[in-house]
Amino acid sequence: MAKIEPKRTFLKRHNNIVLLIGVSLLLAGFYGLFYSGQEDQWTMTDNGLLSYPEREGLEYSVINVDDSNPGYVVNTITYTSRETEVDSLLTIPATDDNNSDPVPAVVILPGAGVTKEGEHSLSVLLADMGYASIILDQRNLGAVNVENDIMLFRNGAEPVEFLMVYDALMASDVLRDQPEIDGSKIAMLGSSNGGRFAIIATSIDESISGVIGISTSGYDSDSLDREDVIDQAAYDLYTSIDPDNYVGGIFPRPFVMIHSLNDTIIPYDAAMNTFEKAEEPKSFGTVDGTAHGYTDAMYPYLESGLEDIFA
Repeated sequence: MAKIEPKRTFLKRHNNIVLLIGVSLLLAGFYGLFYSGQEDQWTMTDNGLLSYPEREGLEYSVINVDDSNPGYVVNTITYTSRETEVDSLLTIPATDDNNSDPVPAVVILPGAGVTKEGEHSLSVLLADMGYASIILDQRNLGAVNVENDIMLFRNGAEPVEFLMVYDALMASDVLRDQPEIDGSKIAMLGSSNGGRFAIIATSIDESISGVIGISTSGYDSDSLDREDVIDQAAYDLYTSIDPDNYVGGIFPRPFVMIHSLNDTIIPYDAAMNTFEKAEEPKSFGTVDGTAHGYTDAMYPYLESGLEDIFA
């Protein structure tokens, strides 16, 4: 996973990003971005935030079904998202004849570098709680190429980070298409970088019931002065992918964050900064230790967070 610098250099990190953005834009040439009327149907709001007014029709195929576990069934599913095949694991709790009601479900977005198989234990945990879930192999396994996204954005093309958000939204459509799942109760859950995309996707789609961000934070882009930015397009992209600018749009749905007190990748203070920008209802679970990503100590906060979201 990409490491975020410690607290004492947190603000300095923004200056480095701005410098990188500026250099990349000077190399890129003339600014020629048109936000709307594109074939890809993504737009920017008046506030400079990402929006997907419509999504493409759902196309997916079930590659494999594993029903060897008594507590859950796992489907390996490939679905189409922006002409790309996204691989995923759909886990549905086993039911009996006495209880066949549709169950709530969660879209799980792993951290950078983590595969769907690497996060599957979280799906098993959710199945034990009675929730279905779908885990994605995110594009580039969740890694971000800032320079490439800037170039795409400047030329009116869809940045990969936008596509990662779109993939998460399409995953929610896959869940709703399953007869075992209650389509009115779909949540987003993301770890580290995946948490950022989960927050943005939840803000964009009001039908999402709520979001849980584990070991994640925003970028605090509103701390930047526009005068420090060489090109407006770079600033627009930076602010448009900052979860801090989306958390206010999650209200009135629950917003949940869980973080290790001494997380060695994303500083605790950065997570708290994001949390403070969100509206109620919201909750923050703190656990001791330096772990980055889900740990057993987070279980009570995960359980209560999902209960609040699906209440």
